[in-house]
Amino acid sequence: MKLSDFYYDLPQELIAQDPLERRSESKLMVLDRANNTIEHKHFYDVIDYLNPGDCLVINDTKVIPARLMGVKEDTGAAIEVLLLKRKDDSTWETLVKPGKKARVGARIVFGANLDKCDEITGKITGKLVGEVVDIVEEGNRLIRFEYEGIFEEILDELGQMPLPPYITHKLEDKNRYQTVYAKHDGSAAAPTAGLHFTKELLDKIEAKGIRIAHVTLHVGLGTFRPVKEENILDHHMHSEFYMIDKDAADIINTTKKNGGRVISVGTTSTRTLETVGDENGYVREASGWTEIFIYPGYNFKVVDSLITNFHLPESTLLMLVSALYDREKVLAAYEEAVNERYRFFSFGDAMIII
Repeated sequence: MKLSDFYYDLPQELIAQDPLERRSESKLMVLDRANNTIEHKHFYDVIDYLNPGDCLVINDTKVIPARLMGVKEDTGAAIEVLLLKRKDDSTWETLVKPGKKARVGARIVFGANLDKCDEITGKITGKLVGEVVDIVEEGNRLIRFEYEGIFEEILDELGQMPLPPYITHKLEDKNRYQTVYAKHDGSAAAPTAGLHFTKELLDKIEAKGIRIAHVTLHVGLGTFRPVKEENILDHHMHSEFYMIDKDAADIINTTKKNGGRVISVGTTSTRTLETVGDENGYVREASGWTEIFIYPGYNFKVVDSLITNFHLPESTLLMLVSALYDREKVLAAYEEAVNERYRFFSFGDAMIII
């Protein structure tokens, strides 16, 4: 299967740069596989396509303000650090720009007062200092941080949300790049299908008799990494950490036993479920790293329906959606979304495949 099989033409102006004022008022495209139809709704109408006895699976990962702007301790040269993966309490794998200024031993100061230096050493001081201790795969840097107090509180003060590269507007409210049910710190990007839900909508869904199961998958920046191989089977999938507890597994398995549908919110929830699912569609309590790559020809074991945003051309996310439904019909739906002026990508509109 070729990479070009997943290309579609997207006008630049349809890439959403800002979230809507009200989360659930985004558009919702409804793809009905049984009847081969497309409907155009609003996201708050999603409840009409959920039935009592169904299960909605949401990813409760929380995006950390992982982009830090710093300066070299000795020269004051500007350096940007993006936290990717926590190794221990004080050490992170990071992406550093420009990398040539971040050799092993380099020290980077964050929250610095450039008008004030240490009286003894003459070096720049700040609230957080990181030292490059190693260079690892793909040129990423291991940085060990020094600080006083609680790292998460310092990060919340100094860090910025690591918005995708196609979003150029400044995000005024950090919470708009979080789901309303975000709980477990660890993502470098939001599970964007979940951004459309409000607490009120979730309450209505539960009141209708749909159970909600929480899983966790920490979204890495690999989700934005372009596929470069023309034969998609040659693509190396990025690895992401997931967790599913016994309560969530019990809800999902009970739904399956009773004949209800498992409706996954987002590709991240989907990857988690399909990683831990057995051949009968049942899941287990588990945690670990997944590199699952889902593309057309894949047989879904757990997921029956999917709520998702509109994804980049030639992306692994579009391949996953095309695996759940017919690739040509998905691309036709994307073409209709373009014609109907849907908003695309992270802050964009949504679809449900039933």
